[in-house]
Amino acid sequence: MERHPDVAVVGGGIVGLTAAYELAKAGFTVEVLDRGPLGAEASWAGAGIIPPGNPERAATPIDTLRALGSVGMPRLAEELRERTGIDTGYRRCGGIEFLHAADRDVIDLWEAERLPYERLTQGELAVREPAAGGFPGEPYLLPTCAQVRNPWHVRALIEACGRLGVRLRPDTPVDGWTYSGKRVTGVRLSRGETVTAEACVLAAGAWSESFLEPLGHAPGVHPVRGQIVLFRQPTPSIERVLMTGKRYFVPRADGRVLVGSTEEPEAGFVKWSTAGGVADLLAFTTNLIPAWADAEVEKTWAGLRPGSADGLPYLGRVPGWEGVLVATGHFRAGVQLSVGTARVLVELLTGKSPSVPVSAFALDRTPDQTTRPAFRS
Repeated sequence: MERHPDVAVVGGGIVGLTAAYELAKAGFTVEVLDRGPLGAEASWAGAGIIPPGNPERAATPIDTLRALGSVGMPRLAEELRERTGIDTGYRRCGGIEFLHAADRDVIDLWEAERLPYERLTQGELAVREPAAGGFPGEPYLLPTCAQVRNPWHVRALIEACGRLGVRLRPDTPVDGWTYSGKRVTGVRLSRGETVTAEACVLAAGAWSESFLEPLGHAPGVHPVRGQIVLFRQPTPSIERVLMTGKRYFVPRADGRVLVGSTEEPEAGFVKWSTAGGVADLLAFTTNLIPAWADAEVEKTWAGLRPGSADGLPYLGRVPGWEGVLVATGHFRAGVQLSVGTARVLVELLTGKSPSVPVSAFALDRTPDQTTRPAFRS
């Protein structure tokens, strides 16, 4: 049995679902296939931070991709609410980034992008976020920082895709590609079925490498476990996203606070929470906010994020092949990069010039360890 959508998307996480949604809006028939439940890996587990952005002024391709999400996410959230009635939890809560001397180069990126920010004194910090008085570094207020609730956002995308006619196929493992010469013509499923499509999009997150190797590419997409601790209404409370280095505190509207995250490439595909990882996050938390030592820990969880050699995603056509595009390796930033990624995929499949120079995200690029994004959380 064969099916013939215009586009087959391998991977039903936030990147694949956002791409499917935007492709369906553009008039494509789309089928999404995932090895497990939709959105149940890194997409569900993330904290949902949406940093500020100005795509017209962003200094680097990765910052442009992030900025497209910054300006596009509120529109998408409203659109999803109108289509489905589901609240994604998007809200502009503001954020405070604590910078050290080695981090101050990001201020130049903020300036270039004309992002609103304010250097706070300790007195001003004490007024805005009394709980953050023990954080080291210089506090910078980012009033346009926002967030979404990842599980809500994923649920809204799934519902919206279904209403647009996207065929959603969870628990449907893909074994590999089908070919005609140097053209990928579809995918082969483990149950023996094939899905033939005019184009295929690989968005399988940490599981993408095994699909790239048969195409002659081994960029090194790998799982990086990240663990998160959820506090239930700790006091003193916080109102804004607090970011220090690669770690963060994300306050939800109901008073809960997410604290994350670990970064564990050595864990491989093991995705459960560990005593060591949770202990590390708890020590990090109580060192900065000692009063939370008595706070209730409601839940812990972990997810596997798709890492790359240089921390940048892979996005665009697969070199040497027709009929297949890649959208993976988004690492810690899948939610914030998903909107821009989907936009680029639609542009490529409709013959338009991409909004972002995709050469920076090519599968065959030389990894660039010098690229410093404006935000790391």
